[in-house]
Amino acid sequence: MEIIATVLQFLPLLFLLWLANLSENLKQSEQHARTGTGLAITAYVILSLMYGIFILAGILLSLFGLLARSAGEVRTTPVPEAGVDPALIQRMVDVLPFVGFSIWIPSLLGILLLIPALRRWISRVIPIDPKNRVHTVALSSSMLIWIYFFFFVAVGIQNLAQWTESQEMGNPIPSLWAQQITFFIIALIGVGWLSWRRSWKETLNRLGLVRPTLRESLIGIGSGLLLVGGALLLETIAQTAGIAGDPNVEKLTEQLIGPLFGSVLGILTLGLSAALGEEAIFRGALQPRFGLILTAILFSVVHSNYGFSISTLVVFLVGLVLGLMRQRYNTSTTMFVHATYNMTLGLLSYL
Repeated sequence: MEIIATVLQFLPLLFLLWLANLSENLKQSEQHARTGTGLAITAYVILSLMYGIFILAGILLSLFGLLARSAGEVRTTPVPEAGVDPALIQRMVDVLPFVGFSIWIPSLLGILLLIPALRRWISRVIPIDPKNRVHTVALSSSMLIWIYFFFFVAVGIQNLAQWTESQEMGNPIPSLWAQQITFFIIALIGVGWLSWRRSWKETLNRLGLVRPTLRESLIGIGSGLLLVGGALLLETIAQTAGIAGDPNVEKLTEQLIGPLFGSVLGILTLGLSAALGEEAIFRGALQPRFGLILTAILFSVVHSNYGFSISTLVVFLVGLVLGLMRQRYNTSTTMFVHATYNMTLGLLSYL
C-alpha cells in the first residue's frame, strides 16, 4: 500500500510532463500545431488549478492557525494508546500559520512562472527557452520541491522527529526503491520519452546515460570516496568552529533511514536507488536546463529532513561536485559517485 501511495503522488507530475512534451512535439507540425497549443493550455490549466487548491489550503491553514493562537492554548486530551504527547499537538497548532505560508507562497510563485515575461527574465540566468512548453512546466513544477522543503521547516524538525518517534515505522526499502524508480521514469518522460519527441536512445543520450568506461567508473568511485572525506572534514571544521550539528536533524534522519544502516541490503539500497533516481532527474534532466547552481540548490532542499543545517550545506556542496562531474563526464559517472558516497556513509554508520 505504501508503495502504491508513493507512486500515485507523482502521477500528476508525470502526466503534466507528458502533456507538455507531446504539445512541444506537435508544435513543430503545422498540421497539428493547434492541437499542440490545446494540450499546452490543458497542462497549464491543470497546473494552475493544482496550485490554486494549494493556495486555498495554505491560506485556510494560516487563518485557522492564527485564530487558534489568538484563542489561546488548545485543550487536548492525552491519548496514551496513540503515544502522542499533547504538548506536541499544541506545538503543531502553533506552527500552522507558517505551514500555511510554506504551501501558498511557493504555489503562487508556481503560477507566476507560467507568465512568459517572467520566464524571459529567468532565461537570462539559467539556460531555459522561455517559449518551450516543457521548460515552462518543469520550471513551474520545481516549486513543488520548495513546498516540500518549507513544509518541513515550518513544522519544525524537532516536532517531526517527535511525531515520527510516536509512529510505527515500517521497512523503508520498498518505498525508497519505488520513489527512486519513479524519479527515473519522471526523468525519462520529462525529456521526451513516450511522447514521440525522442527515441529511447535519444532519451538516454539527453540524460547523459551512457555505458561508462572503466576509467570513468574508477573516477566515479574514487570521487565518491573523496567526497566522504570532504564531508566528514567539513563537519569536523564546523564542530571546531562551534557550529554544532542539530541533534533533531540526526534524530529524524535516524528514524527515517536509520533502518537501512542495519543490513547490507539497506546500505546497497541507500546508494543504488539514490544513484538511479536522483542522478537521472537532477544531473540528467534538470541540470542542462536549470544550470549547475539552481540544480544543486534543488538537490539540497529535496533532502528536507535536514532543514536548515550544516548537513544541508554538505548536500549542496555534494550537488555542486556531482554537477561538475556531469559537465566533465556524464550522468553515468555521477551515478557511481553518488552510490559510492551514500554506501560509504552507510557502511561507516553500520560499523
